[in-house]
Amino acid sequence: MTYTGMLEEVGCIKELKKQKKENRKLKKRVEELDNSLSIALEVNDKYQRENEKLKADLARAKEDHQYDNLVHQNELESLRKK
Repeated sequence: MTYTGMLEEVGCIKELKKQKKENRKLKKRVEELDNSLSIALEVNDKYQRENEKLKADLARAKEDHQYDNLVHQNELESLRKK
């Protein structure tokens, strides 16, 4: 092998090592992002369930309020008739 050929081979080896190092960094970053996404999805799921519960509670409270208004309205009418 010629001297130039050896230099080219050494350059390729250095470039491969550099690429492998970059590849490891990128794989680590992908794992970190995947972990962050998993956590975010869990938090989102928790809040979605809580939101649905709160919507149901609000709907029940509105129904109770409407019922109370009707009862009070009837009581006022009966008091006015007396």
